[in-house]
This record gives sequence, structure tokens and C-alpha cells, in this order.
Amino acid sequence: MVVCGDGGLAHRLAAELRGVYGEQVTLVVPPSARGVRRPVVGRARATTAALLDRMVNAAVSRTGGNGSGVVGGGEAEGTVRLLETAGEPAEELLAEAGVDRAAALALVYDDDETNIRAALTARRINPRLRLVLRLYNRRLGQHIEALLDQTAALATGSDEGLETSTTVLSDADTAAPALAATALVGTSKVVQTDGLMLRAVERRPPGPGEVADPGLFTLALLSATSNDPAGADGSEGSGEQAPQLLPDAAAVAAATGRGTVVLEQVSFAGPPQPVARAGVPTFASLFSRRLRWSLAGIGGCVVALAVALMLVTGDPPLHATYVTLLDLFAINDPASDDASGRQILQLLSGFVGLLLLPVLLAAVLEALGTFRTASAVRKPPRGLGGHVVLLGLGKIGTRVLTRLREMGIPVVCVESDPEARGIATARRLRVPVVLGDVTQEGVLEAAKIHRAHSLLALTSADTTNLEAVLYARSVRPDLRVVLRLYDDDFATAVYRTLRAAHPLALTRSRSVSHLAAPAFAGAMMGRQILGAIPVERRVLLFAAVDVAGHPRLEGRTVGEAFRPGAWRVLALDTSSSGGGPGTAPGAGPRPSALVWELPPTYVLAPGDRVVLAATRRGLAELLGRRGRRRTATP
Repeated sequence: MVVCGDGGLAHRLAAELRGVYGEQVTLVVPPSARGVRRPVVGRARATTAALLDRMVNAAVSRTGGNGSGVVGGGEAEGTVRLLETAGEPAEELLAEAGVDRAAALALVYDDDETNIRAALTARRINPRLRLVLRLYNRRLGQHIEALLDQTAALATGSDEGLETSTTVLSDADTAAPALAATALVGTSKVVQTDGLMLRAVERRPPGPGEVADPGLFTLALLSATSNDPAGADGSEGSGEQAPQLLPDAAAVAAATGRGTVVLEQVSFAGPPQPVARAGVPTFASLFSRRLRWSLAGIGGCVVALAVALMLVTGDPPLHATYVTLLDLFAINDPASDDASGRQILQLLSGFVGLLLLPVLLAAVLEALGTFRTASAVRKPPRGLGGHVVLLGLGKIGTRVLTRLREMGIPVVCVESDPEARGIATARRLRVPVVLGDVTQEGVLEAAKIHRAHSLLALTSADTTNLEAVLYARSVRPDLRVVLRLYDDDFATAVYRTLRAAHPLALTRSRSVSHLAAPAFAGAMMGRQILGAIPVERRVLLFAAVDVAGHPRLEGRTVGEAFRPGAWRVLALDTSSSGGGPGTAPGAGPRPSALVWELPPTYVLAPGDRVVLAATRRGLAELLGRRGRRRTATP
């Protein structure tokens, strides 16, 4: 396995491949620049490199001259070879890393163009190479994936097994559901790939007399302290207190008083919903609330004056309204010869007309201002409360913002860069944005932090996130906060300290590389990874696997193939076979479909393809690669 990158995800991915799957890995990274502490990337490199050293349990031994080194060695499960280079992954560098004889290559640079250029070069060097690319642009990623697969098919003269030859993933898309769900309680987590939508819902324990809906499958049991502010956050629990992934029926029945993650709904996603036109405000947004109330009050006065004129003069309703409007706009003849009641009504109509003129002028100016600023960011409304304050509109923040708006959650964003990539998304979604440095006094107050439900600190700087959270806690000690931190160990340390300082407030800390690495590692192992669903601080993978060649699946029933805590068969893909429970022999191929709720007695045939949920170590064990050293080609 070859991993090329310039951030924390590359180090985490290499550690995942070696520590979980027991693979031999070549890690290609820029030099560490020991004399300079680089912002963000330097910290990510240092922390994840330390994690890598702990996982491989070996020292770094340097080799001379070429800037390469070897991490680990001597253990049968795999080694990590570190190759440092200051240049981009050109053909010479990829050849030195052994791409020509590698099984898989992961390109996880922060720049999409760098990853695409390296992928095209690697496909030319080794057409059979399994490629995993990190791309933020999803539409471009689909085209690149199809292009690289087509190139491999033409170069090898075969299209067998090419469905997993190229996989395009995004760490932002992988981590966004976890970060969005952490800020809320009882939210659903969705994995969507190629039209397949898996929806996992986090449910609270049923109350007295309530019966919990089991859904399709119980994917996990949450830790006993998952909703306790002073409790352990998943990975810190142990034994019965820790979350249990893929529990069996007995464990679910015995786990009373614990929340669950249930696979509630499975369907094929339809066409995307049309996006609202940006820059065109709705009619209600043209005028402020005060102006609307003023117009409504004047309208009520006009109606009251018209009714009074009907009662005084006996005119019909239409004529009385017409005369009232003439008096209102001062274009009627004076009622000097009429009765005193008519004269009083005319004076009142003129007075209301005087009030109407500034209101109409304000309406015109406000409407023009609304159209002029429709392309600008909105300001938080005065009475806003119960919202989520989102710090940072970079790659991760933009994806999280989209997720929150899809769930209908009110959001106020804070961003220091007016040219950030998420500003356009916030403008399109009509989300209020406060432009300013979150570390400056008054910025969080402008985002209504004192009335917010939770705070999501997702900027690219750990110190900025931590400073913002500490300041927010000084304003609201009971505020629910979620921090994005690069290193998972640092995130755990911050979580423990904040929990001890504020025992009555919910605190969560997350590492994006920790959430994204399992999906990238699974894709490198050659399985069609549909996505990953976070369960507290753990990860549950969804994958499409061919039964043939897997002794733990082939020839076994669905019940026998279920391994509690490791993997579970969820559905049978009948798109490439004529099978499936209840299918008549010789019926021919069926259209793409998934058979859910398979009977436990259904026997998995070699030609079947199944969708399963698995833990990281469970997937590694199912692939049968742990404990086996790969022999390098001379």
C-alpha cells in the first residue's frame, strides 16, 4: 500500500492500514521541517506521526542520502516505510515508492489538482493499481472516477473487478454527518452513494410503558453515559459502559436504559431537489417585521374609517371605501357643507394619510435595500435563539452547514475570511453570517451565542477552536460545544479537561482524520465502501462485498455469517444475479435492487453480492489479511 499526502489524514491512514489490516505501507509525505513549526499542517504532522509511532510500536530508523526511512520492522503484520520528499508526486517519486508493484495507492493531498495529476500518472505506470482519491469537488470526482476506470479497462483489456479500481472519497463528506449529529440529540446519520441511501437514527432509551421500534437492524448500543454531560464519551468507557457495535439480539434485550443506533429507513435516492434561486429574496423578506406591522395598522385604520363612513352617510361599501381613500390621499373636496360626523372622518382620514407617507417611503427604501443586498450575507435576526453557532466555513464547515440545513436546524455562521468557500453556500441557503475573527471580543455575541443551543468550532486551527470554546463557556457555562481537533489524543485530552471544568455541560471533541481514515483504508483494501457512520468515537463501515472467496460468508446462512461486534449482512444485491430469496430459477437478471430483511436461513451463494455493516477490525478479519505479510515483487 502506498499513501501520499501532506496532512494528518495521510499519517492516520498509514497507521490504520498497518495497525488494523496488517499491511505493508509506504508513506510519502513532505519533509517535516523540524526548525519551523508550521501552522495547522505542522501540528497535524507532529501529532499523527506520534500516533503512528505508537501504533507500530517501533522507532524510526533513517537511511542515508535519499531522504527515506522505515518505520517499524520485525513484526509479521506489516511495516510502514516513510519516504519524505519536498516535491509533488511526479512519475519518478511514484516509481521510487513502488507504485508499479503496489496493490493500492491513496492520494490524500489537500489540493484536488495535485491528487488528480498524481492519479493520472499512477494509472499510466500501473493500470491495475487500485486508486483512492481525496477530492472535495464531488461532481468532478465522479467524472475522474469514470475516466480512470475506463483507462484501466482499455490498458488491461478487461473490465472485471474494475468497479473497485478507482474510488473517490471526501474527508469532508465522511466527517460532516458525525460533526453535525454531535451538536444535536437524536439526529439521523445518512450514508448515500450511487443512489443508495442508508439512514441510521440515534434513539433515546424508551420511557416507562413505551415500546421501542427496532427498525430494520440495531447497529449499535450507545454507551450508558452517552447523554450524561459528566459521562464518558464513547471510547473512554470500558466493559458494559462502552458502546457496542453490531450487538446480537441477547445484548439488545439485556441493554435496558441505553440508547441505540437503528437502521430505520433504506431506499433509493431520487433526483436531487431543485436548488432555490440565489439572489432573489422572497416577498416576506422584502419588508421588516416592524414595517409589516405598520402597514397592517394603517390598513386596519382605512377599513375602520370606511365602515364609520358607511354608518354616518349610509353610502354602500365600495363608495365609502373610495371616498375614504380620496380623503386619505388629500385629493377629495373639503366636507365643509356636510354633517359634522363626515367632517370629523375626513380629518381623521387626512391624519392617517400623513402617517402613511413615511411608511410608504420606508417600504420603498427597504425593498430597494433588500434587492441590493440580496447577494450579501445576512445578519442574525434580533430574536434568534435555539440555533447552532458554526465557526469556520472551510471544506468541513461548508459540508456541516449543508447537513444542518437539510435537517432544518437554524444556523449562524462565523467566518473571518469574506472570500471563504462556504460564504457562497451560506448566501444561497440564506444563512446568517458574522464576518470577523472569532477570537475578537464581540464576534460571538453578534452570533447570539448567549441564546444558542450549541457551538460547533470547525476552523482549521486547533488553538482558535479551543479559544472560541473557552470564551463561549465563560458566556454560557452550560453551552453544548463540539471541537474539531486534528489529533484524536489531543481531542480526548481537551474533552476530559472541559468535562472536568464544566461537569453540567455536554462537551464533544472530534478529529476529522480519525473519522475519515477508516473509509479510505477500507476502499484501499478493495471493497466498495458505501460510507461510514460514526457511533460516538467509533466508526461503523458499510461495504458491498462479493461472497465468493470469503469462507466466513460463502456457503453459510445469514444467521451463521453474523459475527456480533465484527460484521453483519444487511442486504442482498440482486443487480448482477438472478437470485435472491424467493426468486424463481431461470428468471434471468433482475434490475438493480436490494433485498432487505433476509431470512436467517438464507444460504449465501458464491455468486451473491451483499451489503454489510462492519467494524474496522471486523472488516480486516473478514478480508483475511491480518497476520499475512505481503511478498514484494523483486
